[in-house]
Amino acid sequence: MTAIRGAAAAVTGAASGIGRALALELAARGADLALADRDEAGLQALAAEIAKSGSNKVSVHRVDVAEPSEIESFAESAVAAHPGLNIVINNAGVALLGQFTEIDQAQMEWLFNINFWGVVRTTRAFLPHLSQRPEAHIVNLSSIFGIIAPPGQSAYAAAKFAVRGFSESLRHELAMAKSPIKLSVVHPGGVATNIARNARTGVGMTDNARRAQSIERFDAAAKTTPAAAALRIIEGIEKNQPRILIGNDARFMDLLQRLRPGTYWSVLQRRIEKAMQAKK
Repeated sequence: MTAIRGAAAAVTGAASGIGRALALELAARGADLALADRDEAGLQALAAEIAKSGSNKVSVHRVDVAEPSEIESFAESAVAAHPGLNIVINNAGVALLGQFTEIDQAQMEWLFNINFWGVVRTTRAFLPHLSQRPEAHIVNLSSIFGIIAPPGQSAYAAAKFAVRGFSESLRHELAMAKSPIKLSVVHPGGVATNIARNARTGVGMTDNARRAQSIERFDAAAKTTPAAAALRIIEGIEKNQPRILIGNDARFMDLLQRLRPGTYWSVLQRRIEKAMQAKK
């Protein structure tokens, strides 16, 4: 087991959503925190909230995980502030709405730089330090879209599948090397965050009604709260679970993909259409 009390955790994308909920729950359980996000004001507000209820050591780091130099500086400053740092949670992520023909190469690379390369670079930056700890844990946020791939999510699904592949391969390498580092990959289903509302729109997607419909569908499917997602992730850390599924929807879609790997989308599409009709 990886103990939370007495640990020190680095969390990216900590200013909102699952990252914020993770920071609050980790702090409540006695962990110190290195909080990273582009939203420095959000980080400062979070740190102030944590300070009201505990004596945790919290450091704030304004970081754009799309920038390699900022990731390197974050790792250095986080370890300097928390020499015992032994948990790294790669949570930062963005979304991009539009079918493949509606998004351009620059937009796809923008998403990959955050959702995939941000995970890889942050992992690489912290790995030498984590390998010196008696026990350590890396948590990489994929998505249920790292298990299934719906239409309109070609960039996002590709990046989240890549996070899954990278994480599983690295976990096997760490185990073969008898490393003290454990690694979990997380596949949330619908979690009620602002990721869809804050999503960029493909340059070729000019229909605002479709964007609104995409957000409506996300909101309808987002049954899990960030706090519940954080609790499930922390449970997975404590139990050293290699794969952490969040939500009944994620568990259902994971099972469906195993049973019908080539045709799962036709089943899901019918369920989505039925749910949307029921709302009218």
